[in-house]
Amino acid sequence: MSNHTRYTGLIDRYRDRLPVSPTARVISLVEGNTPMIELQNIPRMIGKDVKIYVKFEGLNPTGSFKDRGMTMAITKAVEEGSKAVICASTGNTSASAAAYAARAGIKAFVLIPDGKIALGKLAQTLMYNATIIQINGNFDDGMRLVKEVAELAPVTIVNSINPFRLEGQKTAAFEIVDDLGTAPDYHCLPVGNAGNISAYWKGYKEYSTDSATHKAVTNKRPVMCGYQAAGAAPFVAGHPIDNPETVATAIRIGRPQSWDFAIAAQQESGGWFDKFTDDEILAAQKLLSQYEGIFCEPASATSIAGALRDIKSGKIPEGSTIVCTLTGNGIKDPDIAIKQCADAKPITIDADLDAVKRAILDCL
Repeated sequence: MSNHTRYTGLIDRYRDRLPVSPTARVISLVEGNTPMIELQNIPRMIGKDVKIYVKFEGLNPTGSFKDRGMTMAITKAVEEGSKAVICASTGNTSASAAAYAARAGIKAFVLIPDGKIALGKLAQTLMYNATIIQINGNFDDGMRLVKEVAELAPVTIVNSINPFRLEGQKTAAFEIVDDLGTAPDYHCLPVGNAGNISAYWKGYKEYSTDSATHKAVTNKRPVMCGYQAAGAAPFVAGHPIDNPETVATAIRIGRPQSWDFAIAAQQESGGWFDKFTDDEILAAQKLLSQYEGIFCEPASATSIAGALRDIKSGKIPEGSTIVCTLTGNGIKDPDIAIKQCADAKPITIDADLDAVKRAILDCL
């Protein structure tokens, strides 16, 4: 007889650590349990004795980390009797909210910035049958409007101001500790709306002091390093940014909703914020793809850009174990990827064996 137990999602796995009632109908697409991939070639290239793992959240059901929070937010919305949810989004939240609403059998409304959403994310949201409201403004304008309309209409907000979103997202920290046996020395993340850095820190703190059993799962907590795009770096500037701009649309946010939580994570952990140009972000995305076979969306690569800079400078010392969160899958933003590879044109030859052999030998 088999003792195999099928994985059924992060709420079932960590139910004792989540605010879910025993009778709640769990809305899940079997999210979580994403791989920790140790980088092999890039550490050798930079000549530093470090262990770098990427937590590839792009392998969640809708291709981003948002699914972790959304399973909790939609589960609670359904439990409370909600018939519709709403969010403002640069793309990933809209795709996730639409998918989980479809799974639950409720309506999803999403506000997106006109012309500022990656094609893959828009395609997902359309296919999940959400009602898309495109505004002449940016994410921050959308967030303001969502808050205002929720006061007047019977809809539940599922952006990260919804506390259950962070409850779901904190489980990624649990998985990292479970996989490594301890917390990493440094945890590097892209920062946009700042819900993720806040949620990871919450997860690490809960695992380091288990209030339920009064027994520490691990006493160690990582240094939290938050990296932003230069054109959308309010944490680096120390104040909100109007009209943020970056090719990394997932972090094109000037007024983060989790500001206080993110500052607390940085300060309590002894961490820092830094910023990177679009060219630096895209170079890190290409490096990760071409030397490790891992294709993440541009915003995700900000964590790699930050880790590599700080390893090279010695700010992150040799001998460290580092985890970089890759928040979304590269397939989310195919236009940017294709533009980066514009010079890599296909080789056109005759349908002939000798021609194929010559083409291969010419490239070796």
